[in-house]
Parts: sequence; structure tokens; C-alpha cells
Amino acid sequence: MSDATPYLSGLILTDRKVVVVGGGHVAQRRVPLLIAAGADVTVVSPEVTPALEGMAAEITLVLREFVDTDLDGAWYAVAATDDRAANDQVSAAAEVRRIFCVRSDDGTRGTAWTPATGKHGSVTVGVLGNREPMKSAALRDDIVTALRDGLLNAADAHDRSPGVVLVGGGPGDPELVTVAARHALATADVVVADRLAPRELLDALPSTVELIDVTKLPRGRFASQDFINEVIVARAKEGKRVVRFKGGDNFVFGRGFEEILACRAAGVPVTVVPGLSSAISVPARAGIPVTHRGVAHEFTVVSGHLPPGHPDSLVEWAALARLRGTLVMLMAVENAPEIAATLVAEGRDVDTPVAVVVEGTMPEERVVLATLGTLAAEIVSQQVRAPAIIVVGGVVAVAHPEHFARG
Repeated sequence: MSDATPYLSGLILTDRKVVVVGGGHVAQRRVPLLIAAGADVTVVSPEVTPALEGMAAEITLVLREFVDTDLDGAWYAVAATDDRAANDQVSAAAEVRRIFCVRSDDGTRGTAWTPATGKHGSVTVGVLGNREPMKSAALRDDIVTALRDGLLNAADAHDRSPGVVLVGGGPGDPELVTVAARHALATADVVVADRLAPRELLDALPSTVELIDVTKLPRGRFASQDFINEVIVARAKEGKRVVRFKGGDNFVFGRGFEEILACRAAGVPVTVVPGLSSAISVPARAGIPVTHRGVAHEFTVVSGHLPPGHPDSLVEWAALARLRGTLVMLMAVENAPEIAATLVAEGRDVDTPVAVVVEGTMPEERVVLATLGTLAAEIVSQQVRAPAIIVVGGVVAVAHPEHFARG
């Protein structure tokens, strides 16, 4: 079969028996895709990896050596052992039963080859590189990336119906935007974006896409939430697909649910594509865990856009001061000195480590280290400006022992 030319075909395996012989890492990679395809999967092997054992509720595990009759009633077989003779037995038994069989050790001795596959919306891409898996995977990745970035036209790959899609753009670095977010942008007729959405992605939008700037600058120009609600509803009612593109996650201090309510009230279809929350991803990118064994068993995310004692504030700062875990503050640069003083006054140690991650995940990222006692001075001396994430707690010392050991 060394000169065989494969005939590509999409198999419908839903509720059909598929037998995988072998319980190692090759089987571990293949089985999840078969489960996702709806197949009735049987794995035959004396031993299996812990991951396969963990799938026992979704597959049938037969913990013994393969026998030919294991293929009775099967539609498809995968010979994935590290024993050539055992794989020969599987492929021979499959041949007798007219069952297509994939060989993990030698594709020329099987009757089917597994392509490198990828998905883009409703489109599945499969590439066979003449039994060159690295070549196939690289080409698959190139095709899927081109579809994702709009360099290849796939008009039917995604839902393009009128309505609103609320897209969380993550912390800022365009590489941290989800695939689903990129797919949504590729379908847009209108993009309503603020300044914290990954700006580099806007340049890739086709010229036909209307871009509406709804930036809110601290103590500066801003688009009101009412205006944002009105414009996304109005454009959707014009029969357009509107992507509301914002930084972080829509529902973590992003006022995303207000936009949901506005769409619902107007009868406009609305869906949500969550994004990486900057509250977790920015500290992580800066090498700061928000929890750590023996240091912090909880973390609390809080908005600092209002100072302690403000009549509109819903934050119980005294309660937060009594917590022993990590405090992650968003939109808190302006009020950080007052917040730090309040936490200390309410019982938090004045020497509690603090990290301020400025422009997190972006090329200008920098980390300013302080304590609750020195935070106000460091913000001034280091000229800290928003956007920044402030992390308070022992996890900061875990990440920077060289700094806090000095005290």
C-alpha cells in the first residue's frame, strides 16, 4: 500500500462501535475525538493510562489482550499498541470483517489514515500529507489560522445572522484572545470597541466593517453606557451582526449584563463569548499566583473605582481586611492610597506585600512592588497610571522572595 492514494471521507460514527486496541498515549490522543464524534468506543488493552481510566464512564474498557472477536460489530478500528505483531493481528482481523483500520505504527499496513484535523466554526479541515504527520499538522494549522484571521473566505463557517455578540477580548495581548473571539470578529458587520480591547485585532477588520469607538478614559472622554446600549441595539435592528468588543471578561466589571438586558428588552438576539479575566490572567502572566499552597486558600476580586466610605460603594473593606487570602483590585489606581490605609486601619498588616502590574500582558508591562504601607508613595514615585491590576497578599512575596526578604 506504499503507493496508495487516500480517498478522503467524513465518517459518521454516532452510536457506532469503534474499537481502539492499545492503552498508551496514542490511544489517549485518539479516544477523545472519537467520543466527541459520538462513537461507541471500546478500548482493549491489558493496561491503560490514567487519563483513559478516567474516561471509563464514557467508554468501554476491556482490560485484557486483544482477540479477533473484539471487532465483531465494529465499524472502525484503531491499532495503537507498541507491538507490531499485535497491530498486525488487529489489522488482519479488521480486513476479514471489512472494517477500516488505522495503524499507529505503520500507515502502509492499515486501510485508513488519520488526517490532521482542525475546526473553524462549522467547517472541519482535514489534511493528509502522505504519512508525514508533522507536515500535515503544520498545513492544517496554517489553513485554520487563515480561516480564523479572515485570510481565507469561509462564508458559511459561522453564524452571521443579525444580532449582538458580546466578546471578551482578554487582558490586552492579542495572542490571549480566544479562538471564539476571533471567529466572532470575522463575522461582524459592526464592531463596537473600547480602549481595553486588543487594539491590534481591529486593524485586521475588513474595510467594510463599521468600527464604533466607545472608549472610556479615566477622568477624560467617555462614551456613556446608555449610548453603547443604544448603538448596539440600533445596528442589530438594521439587520447587522454587531460585535461588542471589550477588554477582559464581559461580566467582570465590564457592565456586560447591562448590554444583555438592553438587547433582551429590545428583542435583539444576543450571545456571549467570554474572555480571559484580567484579574487572574494579568497576575499569572506577570508570574504571580493568586493562590498558593500554605499561603492563600482564597482570592477576592474587587473593584476599586470608588474609595472606601463612598456612599455608592458596595464593598465591605473591613471584611476584606480580615481575610487572609489574596486581594485582587481592578480600577483601583486612583483610590489605592485610601484603600491601603483603610485595609491597614481595619487590621491588615502594614507590611503585607503588594504588586501593581501596569499594562499587563502588553509590551509596556511593568511590575511595581510595595507593601500596604508604602503603596501610596510607590504609586507616585513610579508614576503608576491605569490600566493596572493591584495584587495584595503573601502570594506576591512567593513570586518575589528576593524583594520581600530584604524587610
